Amino acid sequence: MADPPRLCLLRGGGDLATGVAWRLTRAGLAVVVTELANPLTVRRTVALSTAVRDGVVDIEGMIGRRATSVADAVDIARSGEVGVVVCAELPTLDVAAVIDARLAKRNIDTTIDDAACVVGLGPGFTAGVDCHAVVETLRGPHLGRVLWEGSAAPNTGWPGSIGGQDADRVLRAPASGTVVWSTAIGELVDLGELLGTVEGQEVQATCPGVVRGLIDPATVVREGLKIGDVDPRVGVSCLEISDKALAIGGGVVEAVLVCTSRSR
Repeated sequence: MADPPRLCLLRGGGDLATGVAWRLTRAGLAVVVTELANPLTVRRTVALSTAVRDGVVDIEGMIGRRATSVADAVDIARSGEVGVVVCAELPTLDVAAVIDARLAKRNIDTTIDDAACVVGLGPGFTAGVDCHAVVETLRGPHLGRVLWEGSAAPNTGWPGSIGGQDADRVLRAPASGTVVWSTAIGELVDLGELLGTVEGQEVQATCPGVVRGLIDPATVVREGLKIGDVDPRVGVSCLEISDKALAIGGGVVEAVLVCTSRSR
């Protein structure tokens, strides 16, 4: 009888974390995702966090299923799907690796002692100090690169350029309050088109393109929070994991395999 697949704990289920889960499961690893009770994910059609609300999500054939407990999430992961469980804290589990994919731009509570292999994504982590490896998340020549010492590039505070657009492609809450959308993910929009409101204040498209992401409607947000994303590129799919997410996921697989082989 074959040994069960090694288990990886992925903290965060956003679109970039989902690219990580995709790569890990394709490499034969089992994945449990921990999420918040009210995820703030924008690209919900390609995010495992969507399972928190919908119960189950299918992302290019990878099934994420909401679990009733951490133990249930492990059983789901062992079955070949991804177990998604609401759990803000680090659960006590025997795992091959812990990956902090919350993309907070800072280290919230991850330590190098959380597992035999701890991987941090992007700014806020230092390899050899609070994790074993850091994976670069900044678009450019180093995207997806594994760092075994030092830190990822610092947060620029500015969205990466896609199709010639950077900050203009990101929708931000004009006020604090409840989001109401009058558009949907996948729709084509024009510059200045009304997309929804936050507490009655209009949210307009700041560039033409495809609505690639919208925060869950009825979510209560704070002013300035990213709540949507318009992609100016023609023919982009809202149902495919992004190139950036897959590049980061490839780096995580490398880090996990190298790190676990060293610890044997």
